[in-house]
Amino acid sequence: MEILNAQKGQKIVKRKDKVKAWYLIRKGCVMQKFGFAEMQLGPNAIAGISETDWYACDYIALEDTSLISIPCGSTEEIKNFLESDERFRGLFLRAVIEQRHKTFVLYSQIHKRTNQFHAFVQSVYNEYKTMCAGRGLEEQAFPQMDCFNILEIKHKAEAWELNNSVSLIKNILKEYIQLMMTDDNLCIGVIKEASAQMHRAVLGIQEMVEYLSYHKEILLSESENDMFHLFFDLAVRCAKRKLDLAPVKQEISFLTSFMQKIQLYDKGLLDLRTKQYKEYNFDNISSAQPAKGIDVASGDCMLYILEYAGLEPDKIQAFQEYVEAYRSLPDMTSTDSNAYKIRKQITPLFYDIYFHVFMRAVGEENAVPPVVEMFLNFGFMDTGLVGEEHAKALYGLTGRLGQFRSERVFTVYEWLKSIYQGKKEPSKNEFELDYPAYLLEQRKNGDLTDIQVKQMQHDPKEKVRFEINNMFASANRITYGKISTFCPILGGYDLINSISKMAVTVERLEDELNNVRKVDFTLFYREVNFQGKGSDLLNHEMIMLEVMPDIILMPNAGTRAMMWQETADKRRDTPARFLFPIFTAANLEEMMIETAGRYRWEMCRKIQGVRWNDVREKSLTSEYCDYIQFYRKNRDLSADAKDKLKTAIARAKNSYREVFVKDYQNWINYESKGSFRLNKVARDILIQYCPFAKDIRANLKANPMYQVSIPKFERDNAKKVQRLIALYEKYEKAGGEITPELKDNLMFCKM
Repeated sequence: MEILNAQKGQKIVKRKDKVKAWYLIRKGCVMQKFGFAEMQLGPNAIAGISETDWYACDYIALEDTSLISIPCGSTEEIKNFLESDERFRGLFLRAVIEQRHKTFVLYSQIHKRTNQFHAFVQSVYNEYKTMCAGRGLEEQAFPQMDCFNILEIKHKAEAWELNNSVSLIKNILKEYIQLMMTDDNLCIGVIKEASAQMHRAVLGIQEMVEYLSYHKEILLSESENDMFHLFFDLAVRCAKRKLDLAPVKQEISFLTSFMQKIQLYDKGLLDLRTKQYKEYNFDNISSAQPAKGIDVASGDCMLYILEYAGLEPDKIQAFQEYVEAYRSLPDMTSTDSNAYKIRKQITPLFYDIYFHVFMRAVGEENAVPPVVEMFLNFGFMDTGLVGEEHAKALYGLTGRLGQFRSERVFTVYEWLKSIYQGKKEPSKNEFELDYPAYLLEQRKNGDLTDIQVKQMQHDPKEKVRFEINNMFASANRITYGKISTFCPILGGYDLINSISKMAVTVERLEDELNNVRKVDFTLFYREVNFQGKGSDLLNHEMIMLEVMPDIILMPNAGTRAMMWQETADKRRDTPARFLFPIFTAANLEEMMIETAGRYRWEMCRKIQGVRWNDVREKSLTSEYCDYIQFYRKNRDLSADAKDKLKTAIARAKNSYREVFVKDYQNWINYESKGSFRLNKVARDILIQYCPFAKDIRANLKANPMYQVSIPKFERDNAKKVQRLIALYEKYEKAGGEITPELKDNLMFCKM
């Protein structure tokens, strides 16, 4: 049990963080935040009690708050906590019952709002079609409605559960708590049952919040590709034909009123759009038109992008001719010499255009046209190449780019912007040279002078150019998957499913990454040197620090993911860089596991340095190299196992890393579930360097395959925990402070 203090506005835990504890609020107030939905937790409430594995919500202190950290890893830990003070039983029971009720009430409110939203959108769109038909006007294409369906909630809270909770709270709460306190099993059972019900309801709330956040753009969006614009455009066309405007204006008023009541929309955007409508002169329609930008269906998007880039007319013409030749090919995915030549002509020009478009867009941060955003984030240039339906879907996606961005996930445009703004450093090139090393190499070769090197070292424009010409150009081709037919312009032949199903969103990436971490819990932990204050006792003590990777989304519809570099620079505590296509029809789970496996190997190589394959220095790579090199003489391998390994080595083209990656995939997918695919030697190496999480070990340790290795691993961990506890006690007595890093290090050893 530990006392924590949080200042007003401080995030106690973030959504998608690993659940390490629950937090009993002693004083103050905490907001449980589900996107736009919120629930306040006051004194004696328990923040995080509805969470398992990964936090589904943000928890933010609304005022200066004091909390007690409660271990929640197992039923036994909760039982021990309740036994530490008799008062906690009644407090816990009341807290979970009341919080469950508040969660059910919030669920019910959001559910009602979701149904109202769906019914309203369907109703108002049907009214639009009726108005167009009644006035003899053509309907404007609005593909967003094609995939707009009522939400089928996977995690439901039933009506009887809410009714049961209401009756319990109103009628017999005191008596119920007293009864449950009489027996440990009853008490723990109520807490665990209520926690599980809350967790299910929270996931349901999250589903509805995501549904509303995703589909709200149908009514109003920054790109103006929305229902509000449909009616605005209809009003303009009615005014042109001298038709009655009153019913249309009434519908716009009805639409505006609903958007204000449902409280999903940014007030500034709503006020701006309604102001544009109210100030529009319907009596003099020739003087003004409602702005929407270029029409992706009928406009020349490629010319628009090329002119936005500020290219000379001859370059524009040359690029258009190349693209036209490409579009005219009988088979754009052909590998013949003519198709190859055209793609080779397009590719360098594409990245030059990208650089010029980026430099203009980064200076017009809040005024980038949607078509330009489609180019920068998705690689879109031409409606003819992707098809009208896909082009419209991509256009609609520009209003929802937030689903591709987070603290650790970037579209390539956002990534380049972070380099331009100095938040990130450029990646290494294909020759493993970072930006400063590349400049020195250029100076050494006589391509740059000392003065030029000095100027370029801190020039954000040159850093962006370096990143585009190296990492971006190479990784875009590799993540596409079919290198021989790669073209950087997005094509419809790769969009074999709907845009929404192929989109690689932050949510999907984080879910797949966390699924790997649930099995291989040490994946992103690294040994770093601790430097404390107040005492030198722990200085130079190596502690484990989890460093999550940066994930960059390449603007293509690809089939491969890759790890570009295992750290951002020479320091171990900097994030790796994983690269994924922004659209994929491939199995994202397998892509993530494969990338994690390569990261495991390359990170070990970096740490071990020149001794990465020297078996005298025990490590993942050295032991694996020794195992593969001398497998023929290994008595622990059967003849059948040796034959399988020989075949695996041939398939991997003698790459030890690729043999390991295949074994790692089997380790995560099958071995963790008790389905054995590895031989004894490979299994013993992996359990030592890529150990399973605690719950998986508990399920497997009775199995003969793990009867020796898992107990040995847990004994070693127990010794580490014992040593750390004693060391921390000495450190505190000597005046040192137990920092969050030290707490996480101890928690790591207990996992």
